[in-house]
Amino acid sequence: MLKIDNVSFSYDNSKNNCNLADINQNIEKGEVILLCGESGCGKTTLTRMINGIIPNFFDGTRQGNVYLDGNLISEMPIYEISRYVGSVFQNPKTQFFNVDTTSEIVFGCENLAMNTDEIKNRLNYVVNDFKLQHLLDKNIFKLSGGEKQKIAGASVSAVFPDIFVLDEPSSNLDSESSWDLEDIIKKWKESGKTVIVAEHKLFFLSNVVDRVIFMEKGQITNEWSMDQFRHIDHRDYGLRQLNLKKLVVNHSEYYSNNHEMIELKNFNFKYGKNQVLNIDEVKIPKNEIIAVIGKNGAGKSTFANCLCGLKKSCKGEIIWGDNHLKRKDLLKKTYMVMQDVNHQLFTESVLDEVLLSMDDENICVAEEILTNLNLIHLKEMHPMALSGGEKQRVAIASAIASGKEFLIFDEPTSGLDLKNMMKVSENLVYLQKLGVTSFIITHDFELIMEVCSHILHMEDGKIIDNYKINEEKLENFFLKN
Repeated sequence: MLKIDNVSFSYDNSKNNCNLADINQNIEKGEVILLCGESGCGKTTLTRMINGIIPNFFDGTRQGNVYLDGNLISEMPIYEISRYVGSVFQNPKTQFFNVDTTSEIVFGCENLAMNTDEIKNRLNYVVNDFKLQHLLDKNIFKLSGGEKQKIAGASVSAVFPDIFVLDEPSSNLDSESSWDLEDIIKKWKESGKTVIVAEHKLFFLSNVVDRVIFMEKGQITNEWSMDQFRHIDHRDYGLRQLNLKKLVVNHSEYYSNNHEMIELKNFNFKYGKNQVLNIDEVKIPKNEIIAVIGKNGAGKSTFANCLCGLKKSCKGEIIWGDNHLKRKDLLKKTYMVMQDVNHQLFTESVLDEVLLSMDDENICVAEEILTNLNLIHLKEMHPMALSGGEKQRVAIASAIASGKEFLIFDEPTSGLDLKNMMKVSENLVYLQKLGVTSFIITHDFELIMEVCSHILHMEDGKIIDNYKINEEKLENFFLKN
């Protein structure tokens, strides 16, 4: 079905001499392929060759060809490719065309001029598959990152393409939704669809992938069947854990002995008349690395925005020792790394981005932070030219450089490989030793087990549990029953 014949590619203005080099693969109808490897290894570029985004939207030097049933993809118009190849991007916002969710789901079907009854049938089909009944007729801009990802997946699925290309599809999904995605991929596979998944998180794919392709520096350097892949040591290849049950708490030494508390009272927020945050009273230990967990849409990002003073109409008290912190105090004491870091990258270079956060510019300190996050080689690059994972780390570097007392990270490891997840973990521990309190909004079970010491569990805008890290409780939430 898909033939990748001696493909090489380099983006224009790329520092890499070659982003892909000598790729040869045959992908058969009905296969589920996992593309894995460290950030920047070429996974996304390869998916762009398969779905025609290269050469239609990205310029560069290309050699070799990709064939779909014998037809050159590079010579097919993009509207024709879209009949056969459906893509879900790492940042779903880049593929939205509508304001409301229902219109977005059926957008592709309408563009292919399907009749009204067929569109309705397909809408019902994907809504049931993706469990989206509660998200119909919603404003897309008011959805959480994970909910947006679900809508993007459903809109592509509704077209019924022969090939699905998924780039980091679980990066913003909660655990339950990741397991649901496994079930959806199984259904696609059973109906003869071909699925190509570029992913760092592997746990939800172990029972559905046929073949694993490992990439390094633009080349395919290893290939395994899933049976073979289960028996390798994934950390030897810089890969995330395939079996989450093997994870154990790895950081008892990180616990703080500081018993000072941050207290929230009558902490609430409304979008219009809709109450989305309602916390009566909670005490949170200062100088800990606190994971904020919960399903997509539980109110975690709203909680973060209120905690750092970004929501003017947020009500309630924040008490720290004898101090009652007002909104202006929160703005001075906190720094947040947003879920979509594109909103907070402003300068012309990575180094300037970090310096922008510092009260007194210190290039040596800024470069040390970049080194610690494996970014120093990119210091002269424009932040918007980086990969999603690299942008994420630049925003984290800026947070570290800010010198604030409370740091809030909204999905800081989405799209990060094992090595860079560990870099983030090391920096969180370093910040804790400096007396910083970090709130980590995350669906990343591996990150939590590696570095977090306290858990806030949110659902429906409320904190339903508040505890020191506990393996049994976390496994009940994250692992498939």
